[in-house]
Amino acid sequence: MKDQQHARVFGTEAAAYELGRPGYPDDAVEWILSHVDTDEGALPDVIDLGAGTGKLTASFVGRAASVTAVEPDAAMLDTLAARLPGVIALEGSAEAVPVGAASADLVTMAQAWHWVDPAAASSEVARVLRPGGVLALLWNVRDEDTEWVAALSRTIGSSIAEEFDTVRPPLAAPLRRDAYAEFSWVNRLDRDQLVAMVSSRSYVIALAPGDRATLLASLDELLDTHPQLAGRESYELPYVTRVTLARV
Repeated sequence: MKDQQHARVFGTEAAAYELGRPGYPDDAVEWILSHVDTDEGALPDVIDLGAGTGKLTASFVGRAASVTAVEPDAAMLDTLAARLPGVIALEGSAEAVPVGAASADLVTMAQAWHWVDPAAASSEVARVLRPGGVLALLWNVRDEDTEWVAALSRTIGSSIAEEFDTVRPPLAAPLRRDAYAEFSWVNRLDRDQLVAMVSSRSYVIALAPGDRATLLASLDELLDTHPQLAGRESYELPYVTRVTLARV
């Protein structure tokens, strides 16, 4: 688990986070939902932990009986609430979910389990899940088999998530790993969105102003000079979305 205060810097760049961060592919969302058991096939009640500005949360609107977003950063939560008015937005964390026991058929956490105490979060998720319920942990990972994406990673450095085991993320009793899948897809974004994707990374937000300016200048140079990028108005950034399911 990483420093929780460091995890809560995102709110200072909530607009950049919303602009630049990718969502999640529909086939991953449908695969998750296909593993959720409800009575007589009813739509599930979903709780999205560490919801941020609602990048994953939005995928369940219209696919669930109810959607509750839980997020520790008030600025991020305000952005989510404005974007998704039909979602219940609550301040809280994976270790302290502000709902009663057996409240959800599906609990999700995207791009955030690496911030939590896995023992405390596993216990709390188990409390919140109904019998037969599922926890889904997701990460978008850039596909560096594409040369310019590898060059991008060399320029901006690795994130905390990229240093974490997103294939076998740590879980604790009473949760147990149930299934795993990967989904390849492409996120199309313009230059402003690509810069926002970088500037909303936690370690970039935490940089001293001079170091941050230097990194973003290096990004501009890459976009202006790399043979696969120079002169382009938009980019196709390939991702692999990794999904782990767990049950009690």
